[in-house]
Amino acid sequence: MAYGDGCSLPLPLPDGSLFLGFDCSTQSLKATVLDASLAIVAHDAVHFDSELPHYGTEGGVRRDAAEPGRIVSPPLMWAEALDLLLRRLKPRVDYGRVAAVSGSAQQHGSVYWGRGAGAALASLDPAWGLAPQLAGAFAAPESPVWMDSSTTAQCREVEAALGGALALARMTGCRAHERCTGPQIRKMFQMRRGIYDGTERISLVSSFMASLLIGGYACIDQTDGAGMNLMDIETRQLRQDALEATAPDLDVKIGKLAPAHAIAGTLAPYFVQRFQFTSNCLVVQWSGDNPNSLAGLTLRNPGDLAISLGTSDTVFGVTDVPEPSLDGNILPNPVDPSTYMVMLCYKNGSLTREDIRDRYAEKSWDVFNNLLEQTDPLNGGKLGFYYKEHEILPPLPVGFHRYIVDTLTSGPLAETKERQKDEFDPPSEVRALIEGQFMSMRGHAERCGLPVPPKRIIATGGASSNQAILKTLASVFGCPVYTVQRPDSASLGAALRAAHGWLCKKQGEFVPISRVYSGGSDRTSLSMKLAVPFGGCEGDDELLNKYTLLVEKRLEIEQKLVERFGRVK
Repeated sequence: MAYGDGCSLPLPLPDGSLFLGFDCSTQSLKATVLDASLAIVAHDAVHFDSELPHYGTEGGVRRDAAEPGRIVSPPLMWAEALDLLLRRLKPRVDYGRVAAVSGSAQQHGSVYWGRGAGAALASLDPAWGLAPQLAGAFAAPESPVWMDSSTTAQCREVEAALGGALALARMTGCRAHERCTGPQIRKMFQMRRGIYDGTERISLVSSFMASLLIGGYACIDQTDGAGMNLMDIETRQLRQDALEATAPDLDVKIGKLAPAHAIAGTLAPYFVQRFQFTSNCLVVQWSGDNPNSLAGLTLRNPGDLAISLGTSDTVFGVTDVPEPSLDGNILPNPVDPSTYMVMLCYKNGSLTREDIRDRYAEKSWDVFNNLLEQTDPLNGGKLGFYYKEHEILPPLPVGFHRYIVDTLTSGPLAETKERQKDEFDPPSEVRALIEGQFMSMRGHAERCGLPVPPKRIIATGGASSNQAILKTLASVFGCPVYTVQRPDSASLGAALRAAHGWLCKKQGEFVPISRVYSGGSDRTSLSMKLAVPFGGCEGDDELLNKYTLLVEKRLEIEQKLVERFGRVK
């Protein structure tokens, strides 16, 4: 399936060139290498828990037993993983042919560089690894990450200072969520003032990784920067009022922002000498994992939705006219400055699916899938709300909630009553989880102005290889589901963005990313296939209408749970 723009001619990439994309996710660092025809020539990964066990992470993070909700990762681990991954790829990749590098990283996490760290970055010795040379470079040895939920008080303070949650969303693209970098920085300033005062520079995870590559502080890009509650979503520059509401002297510590397609610099001598890259290899701005997935999925039609099923689950699409809300996030499109990306983020993704698998399906995905497929769609009205982690959307604490609703009809929603249950049988638990996750996505996507039903869904992430889960996704949303060649769309998108950034630099101006692949994507790494069709079968429309009613009922129950246990929107 090709997505080329018939109005523009492709701009060729240099013969023999390679483009390297990384993805520093919660649990691993991945790399994808594309050639000039956009075919994948190499792919590899370093898994933090198993391959770097001396950092003591579980699922790539550390949980603070003394402070509930505080979840962090050591930035030194990400640096060591970069060294290890480059060594592992070297026998298969001629680094001398790599024209540009870019990357993707988990969003919102903040890295606190200590005083003198910039000088340390600029003087790395290629005879030694990154980790031993940077061990003393951080004001804080641990970075708060997107899973952290310990900043509720700071969120409320920032929102109050800037006119309320909706006003903040209209200014910066989202309300103050606990994961957002601004509230995290405010908490660091309030609770660990010595660390804040001793910080020379604050990076996001994405700009931290780019800083390693260029041997100096890289700018935060405007797309990932939209997740901080500090950037004006229209001007794409830091807002002085937001900075002042967060912490003093923050503009100096954050630095300037840059477009996602801009060049951060060239590879530092450390990488040129240690791995034999060329000295003119470009480093394109890194960005967040979800924006890179958008690039890797070539998502640019407003009627399409992408759903990433990973450690976190995300729903995203493209819009010309952003409508900030309390539910989602608005970010600049990383590959098209004239449009925006709309994103919904759920903390309870794969880890919660694995938890229910282990509880009810004998720790086996085969058993899990059989249980899912032996239950009927709609699950007999059984609804489940499963929060192994403090959830972002809706804002609810850890807990499981189960309900049975009366037979669904087209009558008034208020006449459909729910009854609470302690537990379901295993098949119903499995379907309640999967249907519940997708019904929540559908309901909140519609609230944010995304198309429901969409023309199609493009699924990515680890669970996108699970056919039983994708069948349920197609039924709930009422559209066909497509998948890409590789479930890791983030590192693929980063490699594609490396090629795009190289092309923009060569042309001396921004060019549409479609010019990179407008010759057709069927025979490239960007090709995708129909995984689950929808429509044309008897009963499809009736089932979709019933899901519509059940989604409405779910949102009604969800709001009651928020009023009882969470923060009222």
